[in-house]
Amino acid sequence: MKFEIVTIFPDFFTSIFEYGILRRAIVEERVKVATHDLREFTHDRHRTVDDRPFGGGEGMVLKPQPLAEALASIGVRPKAERGPEDAKTRVVLMSAQGRRFTQAVARELGKLERVVMICGRYEGVDERINELYCDEELSIGDYVISGGELAAAILVDSITRLQPGVLGNEASSEFESFGVPDAEIDTDVEGVPRSQYGSGGLLDYPHFTRPAEFGGRSAPEVLLNGDHHQIRLWRRREQLRKTLANRPDLLEGAQLSATDRRIVDELRREGVGI
Repeated sequence: MKFEIVTIFPDFFTSIFEYGILRRAIVEERVKVATHDLREFTHDRHRTVDDRPFGGGEGMVLKPQPLAEALASIGVRPKAERGPEDAKTRVVLMSAQGRRFTQAVARELGKLERVVMICGRYEGVDERINELYCDEELSIGDYVISGGELAAAILVDSITRLQPGVLGNEASSEFESFGVPDAEIDTDVEGVPRSQYGSGGLLDYPHFTRPAEFGGRSAPEVLLNGDHHQIRLWRRREQLRKTLANRPDLLEGAQLSATDRRIVDELRREGVGI
């Protein structure tokens, strides 16, 4: 898979992709990342990429001409001119006005061959670029940051983790927070249906490691007794507890079993999420 990032700050990404899973994925060529300096597609001595907005107002807007030339340089054509060969490419505008980026969207984009990201700055990007070239706008949350570079890096990280061979354990992405929906998990682990104990789009359960005693607190006994069935039951309950306490909205779209619903009712009676 290839990521292409159009930005006025290409050096922003130099260190981000030099660590951990991302670096290993790039070194092993499981993904490729290319940055494209928007200023290279300007034609004035000051390498101007922005201008004042029509109609007045604060701030500046990224001009359409440099962006159009930058996209053309990497083979991105206007939407009206694309053919079947472009089906595996998605052009994304990083924007506070976009659809919220979620793990489900990461899985959706992870099935493509190429994702091109345009990093907005200042007051944003001339809307004609969005209309002519962008397949969608994406936002990483309901807040405003200084530009799309950090958001683009988050997309690269999240989508890269889903690529085959990137994680040491392929099941890791299924059982962490916002993991694979239950309907997509149809195999058993140690005789226990993963559809019952998988992440299912909820938050992850708490994790503990050595030492068993720390700061006057003990790791839960159930995690130390070696009973894997009981461990999975405990983890599912704690997963539901954490989701109910921190992100109850996720329960609305989750595929909960009758047992799950009973546990949620018990947790509410205990005062969780109230």
